[in-house]
Amino acid sequence: MKQIVECVPNFSEGRRSEVIDAIVEAMLAAPDVYLLGREMDSDHNRAVVTIAGAPESIAEAAFRGVAAAARLIDLTRHRGEHPRIGAADVVPFVPISGVTLDDCVRIARTVGERIAAELSIPVFLYEAAATRPERANLENVRKGQFEGLREEIAVNPDRRPDFGAPRVHSTAGAVAVGARKPLIAYNINLNTPDVNIAKQIARRVRFSSGGFRYVKAMGVFLRDKNQAQVSMNLTDYEQTPVELVFETVRRLAKRFGVSVAGSEIVGLIPQRALDQAAEFFLQIENFRPSMVLETRLSEVMVSAAAPGRATLLTDSLRGFIERLASRDPVPGGGSAAALAGALGAALGQMAVRVTRGKKGYEQHAARHDDALDRLAPYASTLLELIDADAEAFRQVLAARRLPKHAAGRDDQVQRALVRATEIPSRTAGCAAESLRILEDIRTIVHPNVASDLQVGLQMARAALRGAIANMRANLTGVTDPETRLRYEDMIAGWEQALKGPP
Repeated sequence: MKQIVECVPNFSEGRRSEVIDAIVEAMLAAPDVYLLGREMDSDHNRAVVTIAGAPESIAEAAFRGVAAAARLIDLTRHRGEHPRIGAADVVPFVPISGVTLDDCVRIARTVGERIAAELSIPVFLYEAAATRPERANLENVRKGQFEGLREEIAVNPDRRPDFGAPRVHSTAGAVAVGARKPLIAYNINLNTPDVNIAKQIARRVRFSSGGFRYVKAMGVFLRDKNQAQVSMNLTDYEQTPVELVFETVRRLAKRFGVSVAGSEIVGLIPQRALDQAAEFFLQIENFRPSMVLETRLSEVMVSAAAPGRATLLTDSLRGFIERLASRDPVPGGGSAAALAGALGAALGQMAVRVTRGKKGYEQHAARHDDALDRLAPYASTLLELIDADAEAFRQVLAARRLPKHAAGRDDQVQRALVRATEIPSRTAGCAAESLRILEDIRTIVHPNVASDLQVGLQMARAALRGAIANMRANLTGVTDPETRLRYEDMIAGWEQALKGPP
């Protein structure tokens, strides 16, 4: 398998195209490096460039990009909405093909050491490359921005760089170099100039202040559009999908009396994330996953032998239970786990609604509202996953029924098994986040519904355990080592979450 690494350096320049042209030209001068995209934003005063290539080539290209930025960008004159510590602000390496996240960590550390040694720019390692736990979060590295870091780097041991002397470069500042999974830079614009609304919404969705586990967010003002924006990085779209974030921001905006004016993607987005998001309300007109040629071809070939089927959610609950108890393996444990998760989230919503407004609980109104806003999309997604899980397993059965020597059979079986692992992984992600929310509100619900919330907690745990069991069952047949490792890492994280209070 060919080794491909993606690098997505962010530069503190979004208004002078000639500067970014020169930086891109410097990076592409490295052998066998390809430009995938470039984005400039004048309000943020920031550019995002995406390149890809073999490990050694991408390391050389990244270094050349940082060197060019150091020559062409003076951070002492830089002003923009986006926080920054350097002319080349962040340089993340992302595994794409034939490489692991650990390989990208090694690249990040090699490049970081070279930047410090040859360019005299201090380097901070972040995300998977971090040498200190607190630096896994980029927000901590960029705290105080360039100006604050300039004052603290020499006197505060916590701000000492991983490579280089404890002083910022006079004009290029510092640079954060790291390794991470594919990230989606996703912004939602509001039809209001009130940036305080965007900041309040950002506070509710970002993980650092109690929001979604894999979301970083801030509120900014776009002068060119006279709009407030919720600017976000989604660091693991498989566990916190784009559509969930969009729907939550939309609901929160509505509570402030405003609406979503539109959303934008900065840089590139994985096809899988777009397919997931298109099922929800991202305002992408006329898009369906089946419109993607490869997706439709796979559906037609795999489902050729599949029997007729009805939508589980149109059945009565009694009918669903009867089908679950039949000899037919579809629906099975994955659908049951998704239903359990939806019931857990729904019980949490009920407990909050009964409690809200009662005497003695007024001080918890904000936490109650926040829990409702966050549980609703999880409950909705889990209901959708009941059918999705059954359909995924049907595709596995259909692929396995194909003649053993049929052309492409093995590939179809593998695609079906990966899909049958992916769906319960989404169930597990929703269940884990629901569980965290339910545990957070355990002490602020009325005694009359405490037992209901306890049932909700147990249902969420059951959903998480059941989804993990289904992932493991399907993962045994997956042959690609990178895919197996990715899902096993997810499982390890969720199993850690299950070690919390019973």
